[in-house]
Amino acid sequence: MALTMVPPADALPDVLPSERLLASGKPAPPLRDELRRIAGWHSALTVAGCWAQAIAVIVAAAWIAHPVTWVLAVILMGRSVVMFNILGHEAAHRLLFRHKRLNDEVGRWLLAYPVFQPLELYRRGHFAHHRDELGPDEPDLALYTGYPITRASLRRKLTRDALGVTGYKLMRSMFRGLRGETTRPIVLRILLVQAVLLLAFTLAGRPELYLFLWLLPYVTVWRVFNRLRSIAEHAGMERSPDRRRTTHVVRQHWWARFWIVPYHTGWHLAHHVDMAVPWRHLPRLHDELVRAGWVTAELVYPSYTALWKALSARSA
Repeated sequence: MALTMVPPADALPDVLPSERLLASGKPAPPLRDELRRIAGWHSALTVAGCWAQAIAVIVAAAWIAHPVTWVLAVILMGRSVVMFNILGHEAAHRLLFRHKRLNDEVGRWLLAYPVFQPLELYRRGHFAHHRDELGPDEPDLALYTGYPITRASLRRKLTRDALGVTGYKLMRSMFRGLRGETTRPIVLRILLVQAVLLLAFTLAGRPELYLFLWLLPYVTVWRVFNRLRSIAEHAGMERSPDRRRTTHVVRQHWWARFWIVPYHTGWHLAHHVDMAVPWRHLPRLHDELVRAGWVTAELVYPSYTALWKALSARSA
């Protein structure tokens, strides 16, 4: 079995540039101006909606107070961490608001820091990822290489994530950042936000819910969702200027959009083709790539489960 998931050459037709797309797949003017337009008011509503959903889960769980509801709430709060992180990703790309300071302040204090994401450090590493996917400076190279793996290997990775082993290591790494002159201020700001959240739970009379419905989903459920999403983006692909060789394409279904790829982040090839396109316009860019014949049916996995099955199809 091949040791990569890279599509065959006959699935990668050389059909660009076209009237609407450049050779790289990026939109040409005037389409580029349309797709790169940032709607700040829409972003403000999106951020508010993200917080509203998290608060609603916590309030509902506390009000119903049933064992099944608590379990469901932990899982749903893992989904909320996904949502905060994806919107934090948008802020890292400066695609939430046109005003740079507003974008960064909302991204830091309302999206990234609440879920332990050091936006400034994340931005630096993430842009290295976009400059040269799977290259020598790829920050997540260890996460993507070696696929396909065995089903048992993937099960072990997800089990460690679900039990909090991965989350604990990352939390420990974050606290080590207190030793560095550059990282210390960022870690302190994250801890300040966590203190404010703990205070809010305490003032509501339920401080234990900070641990159970904020911290626990982050170190367990979120880590599972994050691995499943990440490997579905780049696992087993290769370094190449052709993004079709670096990034998977998966048909988007409602359940996946709900749990692991909200805010159109599942249109990941389109995002890598032009990282200046805000999330709400990624489906349009994807449709343009399909219409031009650059994204073929052979490239598209019918579902995430089909892709995960392929990623774990290696024999022992």
